[in-house]
Amino acid sequence: MDKVFSSDGTAIAYEQQGSGPAVVLVGGAFMTRGDSAALAGLLAERFTVITYDRRGRGDSGDSAAYDVQREVDDLDALIERVGGEAMVFGMSSGAVLALEAVARGSAVSRLALYEPPFIVDTTRPALPADYVDHLKALVAEEAYGDAVAYFMTAAVGMPAEAVAGMRQAPFWAGMEAAARTLPYDGQVMGDTMSGRPLPADRWQSVTVPVLVGSGDADEDMLKGARELAALADNFTLHTLPGQDHNIDPESLAPVLDGFFAAGQQV
Repeated sequence: MDKVFSSDGTAIAYEQQGSGPAVVLVGGAFMTRGDSAALAGLLAERFTVITYDRRGRGDSGDSAAYDVQREVDDLDALIERVGGEAMVFGMSSGAVLALEAVARGSAVSRLALYEPPFIVDTTRPALPADYVDHLKALVAEEAYGDAVAYFMTAAVGMPAEAVAGMRQAPFWAGMEAAARTLPYDGQVMGDTMSGRPLPADRWQSVTVPVLVGSGDADEDMLKGARELAALADNFTLHTLPGQDHNIDPESLAPVLDGFFAAGQQV
């Protein structure tokens, strides 16, 4: 593990492996760099792969006030560390963060995304209007377990009874440890989980090739991916048969390998 310092002085923990063109992996809610280790190991056969703890998680620091731009700055610091330009893969809400970073000018040459969790119609409940504020209140009270439960029911759509049972599972403590960053992911998502179509102009400044991946096991996730991919000619949809949000790295790695390798061909 090493650390790089973001523009506000926050230390961002990362790991680097492999050799070749740089690829940075951006995790979604709860994810730390260890959650991307299997995928990173597969990609490291051809690329220099960076996995990192988003601010407020794992071994990374944080700041008193959060803004999405701070996370964009974190990614920029990592890109600068590996040479000033990189390709990026974003998972779930990390996909939206990566997309936002490119829209704001981050030095990314190719961008791959997997299942940004958009809610683009009324076939599933939209987030409550006070979703982020409620999460912030729970975090301020250090009610981390309740924050996780609220995320799982309101954002993921799990039944409350199922979430209550999860509280006894060994992995629950790890989710609580990252719960204070759940409002961050909510702010990254903005109004894209409101049940309305995606704003056509939000990412119009993204001109690099973008691969939008989705499994076909969850129609709601696939709807969001399809709508995103339809926004511009440089966005391409790739559907992975039989996969859901918990994507198998062995299935995903060849898709990313091919997409990123294509950017190196002359």
